[in-house]
Amino acid sequence: MGSWRVSADLLATSRFLLSPLAETVAALTVLKAPRGPWQQAFHAANRDAFAEMLARHPARRDLAERSWRPRAGDRPGWMADFLGTVPADAGMSFDDELGQLAARWDDDRIRAELHTVRPGRLAGTLLRPGLRAELLGLLRWIWTATVEADWPRRRRVLQADVVSRTTLLATHGWSGVIPTLGATTGWRGDGLLQINHFDLPERDLSAARTLLFVPAHSNGSWVMWDEPTRYALVYPVTGALAPPGGPDVRGLARLIGANRARLVLALDDPRSTTQLAALSGLPLGSVGNHLRVLLDAGLVLRRRAGREVLYWRTALGDSLAATTVSSGDARGR
Repeated sequence: MGSWRVSADLLATSRFLLSPLAETVAALTVLKAPRGPWQQAFHAANRDAFAEMLARHPARRDLAERSWRPRAGDRPGWMADFLGTVPADAGMSFDDELGQLAARWDDDRIRAELHTVRPGRLAGTLLRPGLRAELLGLLRWIWTATVEADWPRRRRVLQADVVSRTTLLATHGWSGVIPTLGATTGWRGDGLLQINHFDLPERDLSAARTLLFVPAHSNGSWVMWDEPTRYALVYPVTGALAPPGGPDVRGLARLIGANRARLVLALDDPRSTTQLAALSGLPLGSVGNHLRVLLDAGLVLRRRAGREVLYWRTALGDSLAATTVSSGDARGR
């Protein structure tokens, strides 16, 4: 199976980071192959405009098609390395990251990578000058047309995910966090980080100086690298949207109010106000006000974890939540 061998020092200095460009690449993957309800909704809302843009720009169309090698049986799928540029710094804007990509990838290098991903003759549109400009135009269109307006909400969800992971890291270490990053990731001990289930050679990261974990609204995980010193694993964020068909909260809502009922049910794990705001869709100030009421009522507890304050249910809160879930299950049978 595909794995990276990482040193204890590298793992100790690794960190989570948000990337607008990774979020844009994730949007491209969803436009190409949506999975699940929210991705289907995103695809339906943007597919016509995406198809029209590709029709106007044949080079972008062929780039979008040639930049992936489809998975086939035991043969792993593959993404072109130019779509996996590791951010140089935290807090980079989309324009900063796109500039970083442009500085590293010229026309010839992009073509060489396309041959690596899918050997064979390239379409004529990919042999013309200006291929880098077409790649940048493709990514900028996806950012502008499908991600940018929603980026504040997406960023809150991504930040909430990071808070949740770092809380788990504090109590269980990386061996407890890594298996939660996706179905194909795992910690095998002895410095071995599993990144997929394919039969691929182990990659030695002994020369690496940076290891990042990047959440994204994606339909899977992928890796990025700037060899030999910088590596990143992009993983699918949790809490993109509330799952459909959740428990019926009407009974609890009549007791404590609909918004407070949603917050109580969301606190099955310790969460920050930022994460609760992202998951519930409520304003941050409103979440704080509701939490103070729940705290006074003895339904939740809190403690500080670094710069965040985490909340979780008390035994009384668990009892109310369990009653709500059980009644919802009974109605569903």
